[in-house]
Amino acid sequence: QIQLRESGGGSVQAVGSLSLSCRVSGHDYNANCMGWFRQAPQKEREGVASSFPTGAGTHYADSVKGRFTISHDSAENTVSLQMDDLKPEDTAIYYCAAYLRSLTHQQALAIIPPSSEWTFWGQGTQDNVSS
Repeated sequence: QIQLRESGGGSVQAVGSLSLSCRVSGHDYNANCMGWFRQAPQKEREGVASSFPTGAGTHYADSVKGRFTISHDSAENTVSLQMDDLKPEDTAIYYCAAYLRSLTHQQALAIIPPSSEWTFWGQGTQDNVSS
């Protein structure tokens, strides 16, 4: 069992920044691929960023590439998402997730596995970006 708890986020104007953090507990943290997803009203949940806890195998959705950065702190058992140059279309509930299936480095570089394949989820945090 893994527990994920997000913190951070909130409201910001366009081109501003927000930082999200997810504390991981209840499992060997280094065994998982970790990711961030988001879900806007009336839209499906989409993968934003994912990587191995070592920082390898990082993949970003095209919509956030160059603006968002995923990072891990193994000492604190946290995975973070730094979001810069935010746009109104980034408004969504953001979720932290843990992936327990087998995933090669090449696969991790190529895609963020679909949300249905991720095993554990945080409660989500609402982020609002105004124009």
